[in-house]
Amino acid sequence: MLLSIALILLVGMCMSWICQKIKLPGLLGMLATGVVLGPYVLNLLDGSILGISSELRKIALIIILTRAGLGLDLSGLKKIGRSAVMMCFVPASFELLGMLLLAPKLMGISLLEAAIMGAVLAAVSPAVVVPRMVKMMEEGYGVKEGIPQLILAGASVDDVYVIVLFSTFVVPTPTAAGSMAAPRTTPPMTCER
Repeated sequence: MLLSIALILLVGMCMSWICQKIKLPGLLGMLATGVVLGPYVLNLLDGSILGISSELRKIALIIILTRAGLGLDLSGLKKIGRSAVMMCFVPASFELLGMLLLAPKLMGISLLEAAIMGAVLAAVSPAVVVPRMVKMMEEGYGVKEGIPQLILAGASVDDVYVIVLFSTFVVPTPTAAGSMAAPRTTPPMTCER
């Protein structure tokens, strides 16, 4: 397992550096590393690392959101208070509402499935937003106006909001018989030949 972690870190950092040199986001190199080293291409990773991947993702999210929280200026956030709250909830709510209105008609899925899909699409990736905003704050771009703090606060709380909605939609619902029924996880559409 240690060899797999070392391989992921070393190759990921090298690919990130290469992507940055050719003016692409470093995250793209790290994503490519995961795909290439994973079970679908080269299969160089130990099976146990894949077993704990959900825990590793949670740890990474905690680190990213902690970094975002430490980068926020509380006094600056108080100045932009209402705008920060609006950035947290309004965009995700409209994306979710759009999915609820359009997906059942266009894709032939249920409202619950559309809500789950909307919650997934409404999530803002803190792995992309947080490092960029922290870099902007360090370079002084938009700091007087509070733009990086606004976006950091919006991305952080937006994720919590969407995760709560997603968890609510995915939780099994009680049936009339009293047992718990999980939402349908099979694709709603089938291809006929």
